[in-house]
Amino acid sequence: MAGHSHSHSHSHGHGHAHAHAAPDSHSRAFMLGIGLNLAFVGIEATYGILSGSLALLADAGHNLSDVLGLVLAWGASVLGRRKATERHTYGFRSATILAALLNALLLLVAVGGMGWEAVRRLGQPTTVSSFTIMSVAGVGIVVNAATALLFWKGRERDLNIRGAFLHLAADAAVSLGVVLAGLLIYYTGWAWLDPVVTLAIAGLIFVGTWGLLKDSVNLALQAVPGHIDVRQVRERLAQTPGVSEVHDLHVWAMSTTEAALTAHLVMREPRLDDAFLDDVKRRLHDEFGIEHITLQVEEGALTGCCQLAFEPA
Repeated sequence: MAGHSHSHSHSHGHGHAHAHAAPDSHSRAFMLGIGLNLAFVGIEATYGILSGSLALLADAGHNLSDVLGLVLAWGASVLGRRKATERHTYGFRSATILAALLNALLLLVAVGGMGWEAVRRLGQPTTVSSFTIMSVAGVGIVVNAATALLFWKGRERDLNIRGAFLHLAADAAVSLGVVLAGLLIYYTGWAWLDPVVTLAIAGLIFVGTWGLLKDSVNLALQAVPGHIDVRQVRERLAQTPGVSEVHDLHVWAMSTTEAALTAHLVMREPRLDDAFLDDVKRRLHDEFGIEHITLQVEEGALTGCCQLAFEPA
């Protein structure tokens, strides 16, 4: 503590309850998602060229970026399950954070390319085959919606899985927009609708990607995960029987699914037995989803002259 002289005996009480970066069951979802979307990218790009539809080509490019994003997310989930080593004592859980960040950046690049080409096409509208657009985009609705549902269960507790789900769900909505654009072009003959829809698609993707980018950057910078209120954590620890004050509290993300905490607990009668640790661990896990807990217990008030730390039996 700043401003005080202390004699230290540092050992720590640890509470661990590790969850995998992504459940094993998602491996099948990743394989199916990658396979289906890669096949659809080929179909969409082919008919986009044949029909002259920029909307189809833009959506094909976006779907390709989603395939790459799914590959990144899958690879990160596999790395996240690898055991810790002497070099990487926390394992490779943070790979899921990097994957989410790279996924967001990849999508932003795709959005920039789509927007640039759409603006260029606005000055030179091209006649397109509305029937082809509607048919191919209709297939896209089915493929993307079905693939998104594979990630439905994991979307709330894993940023990596949420990124995959949101992208695929957005793709289904985008494909629906392309179908509607094709229908309007068929009845009105307005070729300029194709690049306009492309710009709308780019805007929707940007909005959806911004939240993912912001969350993944925060996690990469070891910020407190968005679902955890650190003030409530501090208050909850302070309410633990025997604890008079809490300081040096830190909460950060170890992966897109796991949070870690370190804290110093000031106690007038220091106690760090199994029952005490189990109680604190249960509170933090059940109320805040914090998995990895490290505590140091100090004797007396913050203005005291010494600290003691105890290791549970």
